[in-house]
Amino acid sequence: MQIVSRVGDWPGHMLVGAIGIAIAFVAQSKTWMRIFLAMMIALALAGVTGRVIKLATGRARPSVATETHWNSPRFSSKYHAFPSGHTASSTAFFVALFFARKKIGGPLLLIPILIALSRMILGAHYLSDVTVAAIVGVISALLVAHWLSFSNGQSVIRN
Repeated sequence: MQIVSRVGDWPGHMLVGAIGIAIAFVAQSKTWMRIFLAMMIALALAGVTGRVIKLATGRARPSVATETHWNSPRFSSKYHAFPSGHTASSTAFFVALFFARKKIGGPLLLIPILIALSRMILGAHYLSDVTVAAIVGVISALLVAHWLSFSNGQSVIRN
């Protein structure tokens, strides 16, 4: 589970997206370049949103003693439990792919689920942390898909 958590963080996903864009560029596939770009933008949007919520809430991780109370925003990583950044970014990344290509993206939705489970098993997050993070990820992917489909009239989403 530690490996899943480590690999499931945003840098790994961004690397996959960058490699995907490079391959699509070499293959001259504008559609796949847009899809990978949408995935990376959704990931970044979810990451920023999650970070803002984390700093505003200052919720302690499950491993922190219950006597420790929230008095104000804290910058120590032990107070960054809500929501799960790993889960939010991974969900946004793969839900954006799902919106564009359901047959490929559907099975890959197991990745953010596995990441969310790993974060809870490792004691880094509560169920509510990963649930809200998944919601943030889905909303981020929806916003990016909507924005990209109306920005130039071409949609990356297949009906």
